[in-house]
This record gives sequence, structure tokens and C-alpha cells, in this order.
Amino acid sequence: MGQVLRVMQKNGYIGEFEFIDDGRAGKYRIQLLGRVNKCGVIKPRYAMRIPEIERWEERYLPSREVGVLIVSTPKGVVSHGDARTAKTGGRLLAYVF
Repeated sequence: MGQVLRVMQKNGYIGEFEFIDDGRAGKYRIQLLGRVNKCGVIKPRYAMRIPEIERWEERYLPSREVGVLIVSTPKGVVSHGDARTAKTGGRLLAYVF
């Protein structure tokens, strides 16, 4: 969960966040910046290759350069733009715009 929040923070969708250990499962306190219009989980977690990034952008994001697909790659959880520059594929986890 923390890795996904870091990707959202890096792209400017949320501010600071902290994990609060309550002795059970724990909670996250997140500073919302008011930029999130819609977010969701992608299930099933489709495999994404580099040539297919545009296809997934068209399916889940409203337009080009708007929003972020969050991808689990061998190099960690990153945005689709970072996956494209690193030239690595992975599994789609979520989208935010």
C-alpha cells in the first residue's frame, strides 16, 4: 500500500501520508490535495508489455497526459510513464486521474 501511495505522491495527487499502528491492521492518514477525480483498482491484474501501454491508457484514462496507471514491475511499483522510460512491463494495479 505504501508503494502505491508513493507513486500517487510523486505525481502530485496526494500530499504527505503516515502509517498509524493501532495494534490491529493499522491505518493510513493521507493529506488529500483535491486533485483526485476518480481512482480505481484494475481487476484482474492484467499483464502489460511496453508496446501495449497506449492501449491500456485509452481504456482506463480519460485522455493523453491525464492520469496515471500504477504498475507493479520487477523494479517496484511505478507509474506507467516510469515503466515506459525503464522499458519494463508488469501488472496493472490501479488508475488515478
